[in-house]
Amino acid sequence: MAVVHHRYATVRGQRLFYREAGPSDAPAVVLLHGFPTSSFMFRDLIPALADRYHVIAPDHLGFGLSDAPPADAFDYTFDALADLTAELLDGLGLTRYAIYVQDYGAPVGWRLALARPGAVTAIITQNGNGYDAGFVESFWAPIREYQREQSAENEARMRDALTLEGIKWQYVTGVPDESVISPDTWHHDHALVSRPGNDLIQLALFRDYASNSPLYPKLHTYLRTHRPPVLAVWGRGDLIFGPDGARAFADDVPDAEIHLLDGGHFLLESAGSAVAALTHDFLDRVTAEYRRADRADGRA
Repeated sequence: MAVVHHRYATVRGQRLFYREAGPSDAPAVVLLHGFPTSSFMFRDLIPALADRYHVIAPDHLGFGLSDAPPADAFDYTFDALADLTAELLDGLGLTRYAIYVQDYGAPVGWRLALARPGAVTAIITQNGNGYDAGFVESFWAPIREYQREQSAENEARMRDALTLEGIKWQYVTGVPDESVISPDTWHHDHALVSRPGNDLIQLALFRDYASNSPLYPKLHTYLRTHRPPVLAVWGRGDLIFGPDGARAFADDVPDAEIHLLDGGHFLLESAGSAVAALTHDFLDRVTAEYRRADRADGRA
């Protein structure tokens, strides 16, 4: 079993927590978590990949064990989260890496790829949308209403997502057997988003999620131009990002590998072994191809 290190780094005056495992000179893979969780969601995936890969899994600012400055002291946007992540990776000396994105991790990852397209060697997206296809309207309609108007009624709907039941819904919905999902997951996340002031951080990011869809055309151009290898592995029962969100990647990367598995939004909790096997096999093939290309170019 790989040793997982639990570390902190200060970036722009903010203390960011990250998990790190695997050989430091191995190909790197960066795991980017979603809402409302943290790098805790990757606790089992990290050792599964760390036999051959240098794995980094940070907590976004405002999440997990990273700092969470008040919303009136820090402008919580996906641009800001991506900038902090980029500087963290710079500080760790990572110049080339694959990204594994889920939920909020996707818009962070897309910004990393657009800013430095040559740095991203591959994309694994697990219920992390990059297209308007896949948005489940029943989930997203109240969020869009809140983005348009921050009324007390609209805000109250958003706050439902921060309750214990709201977070549990994300974990168990679409999972064939709910008993395989540990209650530790939603209790862990609820405790962290319930810290004083964290509600305002999450509301700010709900509002800023509107900035992501306008970015998609640039993402699609990047995918067509740079053709990074793409693996989309998705919980088919996800009622936040439906299976069309996975299938859409083939529009711009025709050889994208798409797998729809029984499960929901947090697929790692119910199908972790299957996701780890698909991810490891994909990275092994991508890494072998990069090594062949490097040898051909005289870089190895």
